[in-house]
Amino acid sequence: MFERVLTATDMLEVCDAAVITALEIAKGANGKLFVLHVLEPSYFHECGPLEYVKNFKTGEETAATQEYREAVINELDQKCGGALKPYGNYEIHIPYGRPSIEIRRWARKYKADLIVLGPHAGKIEEGLIGTIIGNTVEDVIMHATFPVMIVNRLIPQEKLHFKTIMVCIDFSQSCRYAVEFSVKVARKYGSTLQVFHIAYKPKSGQIESIGDRSDLNKTLGEFCKIPEDIPHEYLIFEGTDPSSGILNYSRGKNIDVIVMGSHTTMTDKRWYVGSAVEEVSQQSLCPVIVVTHPEIFLKTEK
Repeated sequence: MFERVLTATDMLEVCDAAVITALEIAKGANGKLFVLHVLEPSYFHECGPLEYVKNFKTGEETAATQEYREAVINELDQKCGGALKPYGNYEIHIPYGRPSIEIRRWARKYKADLIVLGPHAGKIEEGLIGTIIGNTVEDVIMHATFPVMIVNRLIPQEKLHFKTIMVCIDFSQSCRYAVEFSVKVARKYGSTLQVFHIAYKPKSGQIESIGDRSDLNKTLGEFCKIPEDIPHEYLIFEGTDPSSGILNYSRGKNIDVIVMGSHTTMTDKRWYVGSAVEEVSQQSLCPVIVVTHPEIFLKTEK
């Protein structure tokens, strides 16, 4: 299912969690791994970006020549060689430009089945790590027609068999896509689905939800339409903070992967990544796959 996996890293000093996770997923499918390190322009000229970057060793302005790119490839290969070289089926590419655009462009070029990223690509050195994902990751989620997995720590190999999938439902349109995607993953890996919904509970103590609580289970079933051959369970919790509810449940039940729809708010006819997606992606102990566009289902039929 995930036979062409693309990952990107802005770290050259270590082989980061996103690269290792992407490698293990590709290995599990006997697939191909594509590793990107995007050379981001260090400054701009009125006629457009000049191909200069900060040297990864000296920090000085350096022309992004082929020689420099080869030095970056060698550095990545050296840092990750112990993991990548034994597998062998991988490529390292060093494009130049805006990271989010290059990640999406290369994912289209290689027809990726999955993009694997850390939550703060491009933000580590700027000291902006907090409870939200970085601008690069957000832009990829918003515009890529591929599922995007976010990992913020090393994941045990056995957890990448995806035996227990938690799919989060808030009845938005993107959640329909998340359910369809989760069903495909469950069928491929023989997984069990945990369908999770937070019934909003304001300070008054009254549940604000679709119909009465007794009807919510039926409403979830009608919304999700999960085939009978897929083991699944509907879980309804009360609360005022969806992200905390998702995180607490996933940790308590040792969930292998969380699947979420990306678009939960709309302003001026434009969809935005929801705050729950940002907070869960940043703090989750397991991988989080964010589903954005229905076109991805054309890529998961294998």
